[in-house]
Amino acid sequence: MFVLLPIHLWHTPVYIKVPQLTVHVRPEPLCLSQCGDVLYEKRHYEKAHWACITVHEDTYKQSICYGFMKLMRYICQQNSSDSWLFMSCPYLGMTIPILTVIRTDENHSVLSSDVTVAYYLPTEYQAQPPQPSDIEISLEEWPATIVYTRAFAGATNEVTIINEIRTMAEVLDSPAICVNGSFIVAGYKHPEAVNRQNEIWFLEQP
Repeated sequence: MFVLLPIHLWHTPVYIKVPQLTVHVRPEPLCLSQCGDVLYEKRHYEKAHWACITVHEDTYKQSICYGFMKLMRYICQQNSSDSWLFMSCPYLGMTIPILTVIRTDENHSVLSSDVTVAYYLPTEYQAQPPQPSDIEISLEEWPATIVYTRAFAGATNEVTIINEIRTMAEVLDSPAICVNGSFIVAGYKHPEAVNRQNEIWFLEQP
């Protein structure tokens, strides 16, 4: 049974202004260990609310693009934050990274067609998240956890993700302590970006 990853940083977000968009960049958590020549990092994240959508497209790229599009509609307009309760405009604010929860077979050689794309709700909405208008999007509270992360660049697809999972398993001192069969890809740029900045995340078993 897959346990959803929690992410809530202990720092105040940094705001970067870009045309027509404010991006909340989450800084590194307090609990951070760099191992060796930064082959991977160990981080501790607190529990937090995420907006999630599970997609079943033919390819990984199609799934993350469709999921990202749906979440952007929720972020920009299709939410309850324009109601009298919030007394604000519908735009929630962009946060990065956008996470993709992926699942593999027992040998970590094939990705499942089920992909969950997740958006971290900004701090001001954590206590009372705006409800999505889209019934495909759900609001979930992910519990606190420890993750092991490794950065990589470029496109994300079935081949590159499987390779990154295998590489991460090789560099970890004790890969058996992590949840088997469920992993996370953290994306710091739009899914269509050429030079994407990504991380592969392994979740430590509770």
